[in-house]
Amino acid sequence: MAGMFRSVAPKLAIALLLGGGALLAMQWIDRPAGKETAPTPVAEAKPAAAPAPDKPVERRSDQPMAIDPNALRVKRVLQIDGPFRHGDYAWDEKGAPATGPIIITVDLRAQTLSVFRAGYEIGAAVILYGATDKPSPLGAFPIMAKHADYYSRTYDNAPMPFAQRLTSDGVFIHGSDVQWGRGTHGCIGVPTEFARKLFGVTKVGDVVVITDGKMLDVSQAEKNG
Repeated sequence: MAGMFRSVAPKLAIALLLGGGALLAMQWIDRPAGKETAPTPVAEAKPAAAPAPDKPVERRSDQPMAIDPNALRVKRVLQIDGPFRHGDYAWDEKGAPATGPIIITVDLRAQTLSVFRAGYEIGAAVILYGATDKPSPLGAFPIMAKHADYYSRTYDNAPMPFAQRLTSDGVFIHGSDVQWGRGTHGCIGVPTEFARKLFGVTKVGDVVVITDGKMLDVSQAEKNG
């Protein structure tokens, strides 16, 4: 779907920092004293299985989730020199933690997507987004599902490589031929190679925050399922 000209503005980005850990206890079994016998084999105690993570609540485009704004923090952004044009992206994990919570930010006005790990920006790309009659939603949405090889069920079986679904009414982040003047039916389109890299670092439940260049009150978002 053709879109109007939209200049790429400076990037705006935020990151969500979460933490957590687990402690596993070992058990020891004592045998009462008495006649010496051959040691009785004892099965190694196994730690209790961690509970399965809760599946994110299904949300429509008009039902963004609430997140704690005090948890949003940026520690580093990538240095991107020169113009950042349609089809361009940057990916650099050097100096960033190898593990940590992932958050994705999308600025529709700046036409950019950024991905952070533990507050460190590791990737950024120029995007396509929804045209006037099919706008991209604003707010925070969890990744609901991931499909490396996906085709649209609504728009002529169009390929959507490395698709990550955000809403129950069909908004995804996915690989696209990102060219100036193009738009989407509400999805966030990124260069396909960038989509592949992004797909490799995210998991279901990671949060995507979409803004129009203005600060959103994500703490008061609607919580309906």
